[in-house]
Amino acid sequence: MEGDGRWAKYRLPDVASPPSSSGEDRVLDSALSDAAKSMRDYVRQSPQARRPVGYNRDFLNSYRPNITFYLTASERLHLTSVGRPQIAEQPAGTYVKHILSRLLIDLAWNSSRLEGNTYSLLDTKRLIEFGEEAVGRAHLEAQMILNHKDAIEFLVSAADDIGFNRYTILNLHGLLANNLLVDPSAAGRLRYIAVGIERSAFHPLEVPQLIEEYFDQILATADAIVDPFEQAFFIMVQLPYLQPFDDVNKRVSRLAANIPLIKNNLSPLSFADVPRRVYTEAVLGVYELNQIDLLKDLFLWAYERSAARYVAIRQSLGEPDPFRLRYRAELRELVADLIRGRTRRKQAAARIAAWAAERLDPVDRERFVEITEAELTGLHEGNFARYQIRPSEFAAWRKVWEAR
Repeated sequence: MEGDGRWAKYRLPDVASPPSSSGEDRVLDSALSDAAKSMRDYVRQSPQARRPVGYNRDFLNSYRPNITFYLTASERLHLTSVGRPQIAEQPAGTYVKHILSRLLIDLAWNSSRLEGNTYSLLDTKRLIEFGEEAVGRAHLEAQMILNHKDAIEFLVSAADDIGFNRYTILNLHGLLANNLLVDPSAAGRLRYIAVGIERSAFHPLEVPQLIEEYFDQILATADAIVDPFEQAFFIMVQLPYLQPFDDVNKRVSRLAANIPLIKNNLSPLSFADVPRRVYTEAVLGVYELNQIDLLKDLFLWAYERSAARYVAIRQSLGEPDPFRLRYRAELRELVADLIRGRTRRKQAAARIAAWAAERLDPVDRERFVEITEAELTGLHEGNFARYQIRPSEFAAWRKVWEAR
């Protein structure tokens, strides 16, 4: 990060060669095709080594809804099988309303994390539920998360009215960009200024009339697509590529991808466990090469993990999480210590991070911290016995945990 407050900017570190894979990258590697890995290697070069390119209008113009497909028939069928909850036909948005409290935290945290936000899962939960900002964090980060909360609630509450239209997407941007732009009037408005992409050889379209024309074409094309997963992925590809807004384009695309899922009562996409670096590289591949391979592999991988969080399909996904299995003893020890020590919400994130830094290999720390925070937030009277905690210990901890 360079600067702070509303002037903060985030960029990838300067590298002369592809960096070694982190632990979370290696988990994803097996899900990537050779084409995706080749594209990733290209964008990991320094920007000076990559070919400068501008906006390619044919990339959008060549797409014909329900004739052209980014996702294959088998991929769409598989996503339907893992994302369709076992419920009767109900009005649009019914399913997501049942899991709204969890989705608000998951999607707000993960989407903000992909922008470089440093709030922890527990920090995010406390901010959303109690309005408490994390100590030592920039106000910009709290604003980003609260904007996500407002935007998600907008999509869910207006499930019958939302769609790929100007009303939805412009207002979605207005909510996500609220109090984050240098020019406040730019929230919810198409851009008429030139913008650049840091650490990229891509130069977005600059003519305001063409930006509006292609924005409307993207919405019309997305609206005409029948398959909800193809709709979701199409908007993740084409909307950021156009860069129709001054900023916050990728955030809009991630939440807009949930529109067809919400309307069709499918499991939402929360981007759980998506590595920030790989997501950035996937988007750069679209910008500079017009290649969707890496973003598609990431989309498929991420949707399975998100669906597993909300739908009872654990058995169909195979063996238990090997990471959790490997750190089963450490997880049980730490959670038990936090409960017996009557750790409050405000102190939990710091204690978990410090514990992981002292005991675990660096490549596993972030994943371990996320799992521990999720375990703590999900504890209730019916599942705490697995940590060998007495009822009196749990009750005493719960009392201070829920205190504001």
